[in-house]
Amino acid sequence: MDAMELRAAAGAAIEVLSRYVETSAAGDVPVVARRMPAVVIEQLDLHHLVREGGLDAASFGDWLEHYLDASTRLHHPGALAHQVGVPDIGSALADLVHGVANQPVSIYEMGASAAALEHTVLGWMVEQVGWDPDVAGGVLTHGGSLANLTALLAARAHVAPDAWGAGVPGDLAILAPPSAHYSIARAAGILGIGDRAIMALDVDELDRVRVDRLDDALARAQAAGRRPLALVAGACATSTGLHDDLLGIGAFCREHGIWFHVDGAHGASALVSERLRGRLAGIELADSVVWDAHKMLRTSALCAAVLVRRREQLPAAFQQHASYLDFDNPEGVDVIDRQVECTKSELALKLFLNLAFRGERGLAAYVEEQYANALAFWRLLRERPGFVVPYRPESNIICFRYGPAGARQAAIRERLLEAGEFHLSSAEVAGERHLRVCVMSPTTGERTFERLLDAIEAAAAVRPAA
Repeated sequence: MDAMELRAAAGAAIEVLSRYVETSAAGDVPVVARRMPAVVIEQLDLHHLVREGGLDAASFGDWLEHYLDASTRLHHPGALAHQVGVPDIGSALADLVHGVANQPVSIYEMGASAAALEHTVLGWMVEQVGWDPDVAGGVLTHGGSLANLTALLAARAHVAPDAWGAGVPGDLAILAPPSAHYSIARAAGILGIGDRAIMALDVDELDRVRVDRLDDALARAQAAGRRPLALVAGACATSTGLHDDLLGIGAFCREHGIWFHVDGAHGASALVSERLRGRLAGIELADSVVWDAHKMLRTSALCAAVLVRRREQLPAAFQQHASYLDFDNPEGVDVIDRQVECTKSELALKLFLNLAFRGERGLAAYVEEQYANALAFWRLLRERPGFVVPYRPESNIICFRYGPAGARQAAIRERLLEAGEFHLSSAEVAGERHLRVCVMSPTTGERTFERLLDAIEAAAAVRPAA
């Protein structure tokens, strides 16, 4: 790497990225660039550059502008579709540092500073959950799906300690609500128990686990010759942003000796706020928790934590050895014995620098603001004729519909995307398709919501083509 070329190219990139953030935050450009892949490939000259190269510090800035012009703008006030973090300065700098220094953190000698950061950040997260950092532990990994898999591997080692060598017993089951993230079913397939081993918990009309029916669910599993590998609860559900009753579920799991896993990928970030952390009451009863920093802690993708109440439960999930790696380095903190990856990015740098720049209070203020914005949007929805909202939001996610049951919410969403000012998602609630908003951008406010409701009414008034 030539230092002078790095300085010139990085300088050009910073200029372009700064303008990108400014124009996105102003909302004067489309939030989503809806171009066909072939068009993007041609505009970015991808085939030629792959074969011939040719980019340099002088031309990189222009190319990057075209690249960003075809992107989805998360800093845009109308970016309301997905649970993807709007990166803050610390996280952005971390990605630059990692791109240059490249400190894989699986064993201490590969990057002492990166390993020290992961140890420190995990200790902070464990304390937020309410566990003793001298007893509990965890690991950072590349995303919530891998984190859920890792947590369930730890649960499998607890329930079936011989599974790593002898194979998976055929009588295991995962108890989970239908609203559980799809990565739970994916993990069941990878674990070897199959997704048919997921036994659905009874839920209410909003897909929240019914604690009063947990005895029945356990009885059904036992009648089918199954024993629980784990019981999964959501904090919060990806689709609705609503929370399961962690206190009630945790007490049930303690009573029956069942591994209690909380998928807090999105909602666990409320733990940093004294005002909001009560929504996760009972999370301290969990045996494992997943928490994605790349959702509500403003880090870029990916940075997910797998936390366990007893730190030795993660190494128990990975029972192997490699002669060329030191799995027990007395000089530092190795994590290769508790993760799927061998080589892993210095993920902690993203979260650490966000904390170092903003502090706990700064991150708490961000979470509180987005939750408050969702509540303000809920109030606007209730005041507008024609809008139906099935619940009061418990996070920054809210589902609603315009028009009577059966109205074409997907068509409304498509027209909004065509107009370019708003990017929404959708989800089913109580069997009915709803529009879904996830308030993530710090630039989103009440004026955004008023314009959105106007735009929805206008989109619904457009008659479909004959």
